[in-house]
Amino acid sequence: MNTLITAPAGPTQREPALPSPRGPVSTAVLGYLRDAAHPLPDPARIAAADPLGDDLNLALYACYELHYRGFADVPAAREWDPGLLRARGELERLLLGELRARATRRQGARDALDELLVEPADGGGVTHFLRDQGELWQLREYAVHRSVYHLKEADPHAWVLPRLRGRAKAAMAAVEFDEYGGGRADRVHARLFADLMADLGLDPAYGRYLDAASATALALVNLMSLFGLHRSLRGALVGHFAAVETTSSPGSRRLAQALRRVGAGQRAVFFYDEHVEADAVHEQVVRHEVVDGLLEEEPELDADVAFGVHATVWLEDRFADELLTAWRTGRSTLRERAARTEGRTATRAGGAA
Repeated sequence: MNTLITAPAGPTQREPALPSPRGPVSTAVLGYLRDAAHPLPDPARIAAADPLGDDLNLALYACYELHYRGFADVPAAREWDPGLLRARGELERLLLGELRARATRRQGARDALDELLVEPADGGGVTHFLRDQGELWQLREYAVHRSVYHLKEADPHAWVLPRLRGRAKAAMAAVEFDEYGGGRADRVHARLFADLMADLGLDPAYGRYLDAASATALALVNLMSLFGLHRSLRGALVGHFAAVETTSSPGSRRLAQALRRVGAGQRAVFFYDEHVEADAVHEQVVRHEVVDGLLEEEPELDADVAFGVHATVWLEDRFADELLTAWRTGRSTLRERAARTEGRTATRAGGAA
């Protein structure tokens, strides 16, 4: 059976299975999650890892996942294991240091966000590509990568709420309420993305495609978790969220057009149609209430908010370059060998499942 195009055989388990390791650091971390007698990676081994590579980002993602749904057969108490938290701190230090080195710019928060309102004249992004020439297999691959976030959509951002005050807190809570469906379980955005996946013939089980997602797809989620879990990075989290909401509406419109063009079902299209309207409103609320409210209360966080914007844009650009470089030569972007060899063939030949 095709490992990419599958529907769940029965009820979805509450916690995903542990992923396969991608190097010595993730091998040690995952081994420790299975059995606390397994040694954690030492600082020297962690320091040798590529901050943006598969090994470090899978290890960090696994550490963070304990604060979300966890993993099957991993004790819930492991979430606050002191040794694991020390190792996680080393992993975080490398990723954050790399992002600060690559993405820091001399620009204030408002200028950084204003810059996002002007789209590149060449229209060379992933959503432009998918709208204009993307094939169904490429849209499915895009959904696989994004599933590591969208099936937990809004959760990393909820951690910032206790760290905000006044206007910023109230406005952030209002946006989060929308992300969680406005009180309706069937409209929770993570549920809508699961519907999109099922409509595209993908398995919507939480964590199903963790082994297939790229290092940069994992890093994008790690960035959210890193910013959300540290009070000292609350400004960066707000900047990240503002960048996402500012760019979401036009990108979502292009993805909805792409899905319609390839004949995807209504549930797939609906996810992005919903974001076109919702995120156009959210962008205004986040910019003028969350960001402005935060900087009124804590103007010293201006550089942190700008860093959150710049780190998000830099990492998204890296992700886009990786996808487009592969797709323009007909190559899959997924890590699973079976998905690379079978998924593209099946989607080209069979259309939507």
